[in-house]
Amino acid sequence: MSSRTDRPGEGGSDETLTAPDDDGTEQEPRPPGPARTAPRVTWRKLTVLPVVLVLVLLATWLWFRQASLDALSENALARGAVSKALWQHIQLTAISTFFVLIIAIPLGILLTRRMFRKATPVAMAFANMGQATPALGLLALLVIWLGIGRRSALIGIIIYAILPVLSNTIAGLKANDPTLLEAARGIGMSPMGVLTRVELPLAVPLILAGVRTALVLNVGTATLAVFGGGGGLGVLITTGITSQRMPVLVLGSVLTVALALLVDWLASLAELLLRPRGLEVST
Repeated sequence: MSSRTDRPGEGGSDETLTAPDDDGTEQEPRPPGPARTAPRVTWRKLTVLPVVLVLVLLATWLWFRQASLDALSENALARGAVSKALWQHIQLTAISTFFVLIIAIPLGILLTRRMFRKATPVAMAFANMGQATPALGLLALLVIWLGIGRRSALIGIIIYAILPVLSNTIAGLKANDPTLLEAARGIGMSPMGVLTRVELPLAVPLILAGVRTALVLNVGTATLAVFGGGGGLGVLITTGITSQRMPVLVLGSVLTVALALLVDWLASLAELLLRPRGLEVST
């Protein structure tokens, strides 16, 4: 007795067909497996840039070992001057970024609330003015006002880096789908609950992109802190330029570039790891 398997569209049902086993019994349909997401951080992301930085620093060290240093160059690099300048630069970057975050993100949240939306153009105008002003000129004005020291340098770096974090925070919160926010309010969430559990998680990618930009800006702007008495790797760069000592200039420049690339790499990892899983596309 022959059996016939109906096909969809030929009078049979539209249910999923099951192929018979060798003994004539039909197999149970396999349940769909759980959706998998691609790994957030690949091995290339973890290894390529660090390896490149190590090779660049190693090549710089080998070149520096065979370079002829006169008394002025040796004096500029003696007594731990390089490690001191590097540590000062890291401190300037970390402290300024911390204050940028605690100023720009809460201010961006505040400016997206209904009560303060009218003040957004004014705040953005001031932020644009801070970044449009040449960093060296801004630092000179702060030195005239506050005097020479690390405080003037830090305030100048902070003012210069607020714009990307502030603008991205505002843009990320404004880009949220109003229907999602209305649904959250409809299920009884408080305004603070909507902000912390819906709005901010959805805006995290844009906010982190702004933080990453601010970090790299801070590393570059911190080289100008030397003109305000703030120290940093700018000491080596300006010493190399003014005294025309190429080894000192190359060492300060390479360390600054390497630090900027390292900070950008770390920020990109944080950007991937802190992104809410709900925003990832399943595969």
